[in-house]
Amino acid sequence: MKPDFVQEFPPPPDLYAVDRALHAELARRLPKEVMAKVGPRFEAVGKASAGELAQLVNEADAQPPVHVPFGPFGRRIDEIRTSRAWEAMRAFSATHGIVAAGYDQSLGEHRRVVQAALLHLFSASSAIYSCPLAMTDAATRVLLDLAPPALRDRLVPRLTSTNPASFITSGQWMTERTGGSDVSDTSTVARPLGGDRYALSGVKWFTSAVTAEMALALARIEDDGKMVMGSKGLTLFVVDVERKPEGGLKNIVINRLKDKLGTKALPTAEIELQGVVGYRIGEVGRGVANIAGMLNITRFYNSIASASVAHKAQAWARAYSQKRVALGASIAASALHARTLDDMEAETAGVLALCMEVASLMGRAEAGVATDDEKRRLRALIPLTKATTGKQAVVVASEAIEVFGGAGYCEDTGLPVLLRDAQVLPIWEGTTNVLSLDVLRAEKKAQAYSAVLADLTARTEKLPAALPKRGLEALRGAVAALRALVTESMKSGSVEVNARKIGLTTGYCMEAMLLGENAAFGGADGGARFERFALVHFER
Repeated sequence: MKPDFVQEFPPPPDLYAVDRALHAELARRLPKEVMAKVGPRFEAVGKASAGELAQLVNEADAQPPVHVPFGPFGRRIDEIRTSRAWEAMRAFSATHGIVAAGYDQSLGEHRRVVQAALLHLFSASSAIYSCPLAMTDAATRVLLDLAPPALRDRLVPRLTSTNPASFITSGQWMTERTGGSDVSDTSTVARPLGGDRYALSGVKWFTSAVTAEMALALARIEDDGKMVMGSKGLTLFVVDVERKPEGGLKNIVINRLKDKLGTKALPTAEIELQGVVGYRIGEVGRGVANIAGMLNITRFYNSIASASVAHKAQAWARAYSQKRVALGASIAASALHARTLDDMEAETAGVLALCMEVASLMGRAEAGVATDDEKRRLRALIPLTKATTGKQAVVVASEAIEVFGGAGYCEDTGLPVLLRDAQVLPIWEGTTNVLSLDVLRAEKKAQAYSAVLADLTARTEKLPAALPKRGLEALRGAVAALRALVTESMKSGSVEVNARKIGLTTGYCMEAMLLGENAAFGGADGGARFERFALVHFER
């Protein structure tokens, strides 16, 4: 090697052009007429991932939000200043209809599959702007389901707008100092102002997307000094976030921005509500039940974000491997390294397949064509998918950094941010244990997990014998072992202690089964991806 050698760094790949797994999913799940309509949008976002978005994400990460508590003469203003790139991400997401796609009735039951593909291409190149979009979509769902017509008609068109000038985003103000998943100790108080208007006061400890124009918040109604404690006393509110002429937010104090491991471009804050106006939606005391639809959406987005970061990481690793020369040849030519890259790609394809299954079921449910069995499966699959894919995203991102060697550990390559941002995905919207317990609740209430397991078993048995034999045998053996674990856990009363293992194993089995179905459908290299995934996860 020459003394003046300098390693060439691969440019950001077009994430749509190089994603064989996504093309296979779309060919299987979208009718040709729908694909003809939305295909140009996928191509546009893919090209942007190698150009415009690649530049914006670097700028947004380099210029994180800043909290300015006071103006030049000492007035409390509490401004949060974000970068030009962060605002450009907002405009980009509106223009390409990423939230709007989920509510495009012309797409029928395919609306969420189209949206999932857009998010898959956008999220990992958005500096996590997909987080505000998740909350915006969740707010849209809640407003459509629960809000009175006047409030719904005022906000939903703006939340789903494709015009950057009118598009707004929503925050989600649930978490308090007592923690995130258990909201029963929420101390925010809502005092009646007349009608459905209330004054909300309290501290919200972790508020992502704090620069949004509105937010959903839980609070406890106090009327004549009386309050109902516990989760049954919580009610859901919509807050209009008003900005004061002199700067800052009306009746909201920003205590500080969070200094997080990753997601640095995303403004996350501790805030204090000081009589901010909220509009009650849903029944009094039904706040926890009323946020179920919100959680389904945000967990869906979290899962797609996992698919997105895994795909970007492995695509970048493959591009680098084709340029990096060692021992006289590109490292991609090494049989061992090629196997590593193929394993990463198979893992990513499995993540995407499970996300697309959820997207398909969700779209069918929202279009009113889902069967009762599909609705039951969706209820359990959402937490199962979020738990499984969040874990996988961290593994693939870590592996990608290792592919780059020491360079991957250096900040100026842009690789470390992928791992830092991926690490939040198993945490946001419910940790693995919280989600595992949620699956148990879904089973107790609606036999939702039983429906998933029965569907997994039946579809695994129907996979064609033409699939790679070792992969097929490994999957069928894993499904049989899973069923035995579930049966034994129920018999011994150890379902809760085994819930995590059951949930993750179910997720991996579902991914392998879906990859097998994709291969049978005719996706390019589908059989190889199916076998690699099954052997990595199930062959001992």
